[in-house]
Amino acid sequence: MGAIVIDGPAQMNAVRQPGTVFMFSGQGSQYFHMGRALYDANGTFRDWMNRLDDVVRQTSGQSVLAALYSEGKSKGDSFDRTSLTHPAIFMVEVALARALMQAGVTPSLVLGVSMGSFAAAAVSGFLDVEDALRAVVHQALALEEWAEPGGMTAVLADPALFAKSFLSARSELAAVNFASHFVVTARQTELAGIGADLRRYEVNHQQLPVTFPFHSQWIDGARAPFQTFMRSIGTRPGHVPMVCSDQGTVVSQLSESYFWDVVRKPIRFRETIAGLERQGPWRYIDVGPAGTLATFLKYGLPSGTASTVSAILTPFGTDLKNLATVSAGH
Repeated sequence: MGAIVIDGPAQMNAVRQPGTVFMFSGQGSQYFHMGRALYDANGTFRDWMNRLDDVVRQTSGQSVLAALYSEGKSKGDSFDRTSLTHPAIFMVEVALARALMQAGVTPSLVLGVSMGSFAAAAVSGFLDVEDALRAVVHQALALEEWAEPGGMTAVLADPALFAKSFLSARSELAAVNFASHFVVTARQTELAGIGADLRRYEVNHQQLPVTFPFHSQWIDGARAPFQTFMRSIGTRPGHVPMVCSDQGTVVSQLSESYFWDVVRKPIRFRETIAGLERQGPWRYIDVGPAGTLATFLKYGLPSGTASTVSAILTPFGTDLKNLATVSAGH
């Protein structure tokens, strides 16, 4: 992959320098009870969660809130059913973005990573929020019916390790997040062997809580039914510039395949951030469920940068304090 330059006068003139970047993460960042403290204490967050849950129930007959905030589940339990996790991630990210905006923290640019691009597009105005959520649900249902089972493994090592045949012959490269972190994606039958070989090489790794091999050929069966639904809804020019991490560029209009490409093509997060930093400094705010992208940036930003990084939601019980701190700095 070559270097990515994020520029272009028509696109970047609209972005304040320095500006605030809302970052939206995708699958693998979810857990039961994410955002619960905000749901209980923040009226804007709660209202959006309730409103969006109504859309999911009308679309699929399921209540995300009933599953997400079930008293019978703990944060450590596996939360990996795509028809629930896809909309749950979207709902939490949109609700948190709206809570931030209500508190006076507004994005000058949004960054979508994988299916986090749905929420980024909704917040930036490229897509109506209800249409975006319906698209999320339909993509999840298409995956559950047509994609091959599989999973994803985060590897804490130089991405050059992927060239080893035990990885490259059995998986595809799903993401490069920073210099010592990448993700591979594979069919279910290959996951155990990949994990065993990583242990044999003494490479730290973590299986992500997903049941499909996102960003690989093995989900291609879901493309046609999902694209059929996408042709039924419309997009429009956004009011906030949007960067997509599979393209690494500022998006001015959405292609017909945009919302399929974001979950199919490799994530180029490291290159995307490098391009943004050439336009920086920035105030990066992770509006994902677990602060995953903020963690990537803490390891991936260049030394000496004037950019700052904040996370709000984490599994560790500091969500309200984090939101207050970020809001106070707007």
